[in-house]
Amino acid sequence: MLVLFETAAGYAIFKVLDEKKLQEIDSLWKEFETPEKANKVVKLKHFEKFQDTTEALAASTALVEGKINKNLKKILKKIVAKDAHEQLAVADAKLGGVIKEKLNLSCLHSPMVTELMRGIRSQMEGLITGLPSREMAAMCLGLAHSLSRYKLKFSPDKVDTMIVQAISLLDDLDKELNNYIMRCREWYGWHFPELGKIITDNLTYCKCVRKIGDRKNFACSDLSEALPEEVEEEVKAAAEISMGTEVSEEDISNIQHLCDQVIEISDYRAQLYDYLKNRMMAIAPNLTVMVGELVGARLIAHAGSLLNLAKHPASTVQILGAEKALFRALKTKRDTPKFGLIYHASLVGQTTAKNKGKISRMLAAKTALTIRYDALGDSSSAEMGAENRLKVETRLRHLEEKGIRRISGTGKALARADKYQHKRLVVLRFVLFSFCFPNAWVLSLPHCLLHWWKHFQYSQRSLACCKLGLRLHVRLVASSLLSPPYLWWWRFSLIQINNTTFVHYEPKESRYQPIVDRTLVF
Repeated sequence: MLVLFETAAGYAIFKVLDEKKLQEIDSLWKEFETPEKANKVVKLKHFEKFQDTTEALAASTALVEGKINKNLKKILKKIVAKDAHEQLAVADAKLGGVIKEKLNLSCLHSPMVTELMRGIRSQMEGLITGLPSREMAAMCLGLAHSLSRYKLKFSPDKVDTMIVQAISLLDDLDKELNNYIMRCREWYGWHFPELGKIITDNLTYCKCVRKIGDRKNFACSDLSEALPEEVEEEVKAAAEISMGTEVSEEDISNIQHLCDQVIEISDYRAQLYDYLKNRMMAIAPNLTVMVGELVGARLIAHAGSLLNLAKHPASTVQILGAEKALFRALKTKRDTPKFGLIYHASLVGQTTAKNKGKISRMLAAKTALTIRYDALGDSSSAEMGAENRLKVETRLRHLEEKGIRRISGTGKALARADKYQHKRLVVLRFVLFSFCFPNAWVLSLPHCLLHWWKHFQYSQRSLACCKLGLRLHVRLVASSLLSPPYLWWWRFSLIQINNTTFVHYEPKESRYQPIVDRTLVF
């Protein structure tokens, strides 16, 4: 058996001298306690040293990706092909499959091979001659640094640190822009206050002020590039009769410089937003489709990274960003918040106030799935996000159209829910009491009513005949002359749905009930 052993200095191929010792996996480590014992188990057959760090980096990246390097292919053809009848022990099963497919060599990967590799690594200095330990340590450190830089350089799509920094900078720019624009409007408003009411767009306002300066220049200036023709005429008319105060040229110069800052920051913000959008589509395309690039980036920034966000359950994603409100509600024993950062998603924004909680809960559940798919999956497509968004939109449309259907329950309950959907339900309950004593005319009333209720139990029947003016007046007074052993009473439920009434009868038995006087009107 031959063993392929990869090191930071090069490829090593060992020959197993005694394969019987490899059968006892639990005690195999004893054979590698000293270099002398290790040389009795395996023997170095060939060692191919790397020329420089670049070659070592190429070999390491090929091994990480499960591919065969050109140098490794040459070594295997030159050394191992001579002993094609022997098996080649490899540390990676994926690499063994590629070697078997490309070179038609029998490869072996098992727990025994893992223990053998561990033993060779522990006595590597004694088994590989001509390689000082200091040089080996330096090559290991250099290869580790090079491999780390390679992964960082050639896998930028999975670096979500850029998203965290970009969304933080975008929020800072928004705050600064608001402060600058507010200061610019207030400052120039002393000179031309009517302009702020005519032009509501902040960037257009700053461009007009930057181009014109003094309000006297509006009459002879062309603003067709920034304003429509109607607005331009209105601005020129307002400039002639403005109530603003006069300012010096130095003041106008400072105001124009402030407008330059606003325009530059606005342009940079637009550029930064495009960059953030592209980064989000590269790193988390499904999350971007579900909640948008801004909300998705804020979720990632709040969690710290995409992987940390993927570890959160859907209930945490739903209220992420509302921690203060959550703990305040728990402290005061009030209702907990229903949404956090996810509230700013377009799907939640277009929902009515009554359904925002339901949609945010469903959106958080689907968003948690897309986050895990983006963080842990290999695919970079946004098909899953589009499918889940379509499901949420369908649910939203059903809620808005009041087409809610019960998800659980028996078939009868579902049928009853469908039957009485969108109808007003009014339940009227009353209790009919009757004492059991020998008077036949008194006993006849509850028995007749009992028979009538049982006959029409849970059946839809119009009470139009009863609405003709029939009034049932039952007045029951407990008499000291009567001492019945049991008091029988019936509870009737009149359930009125629109103009249809049906009844529910519940016989009860109790003892010594108080005096009851109840009048029933149909």
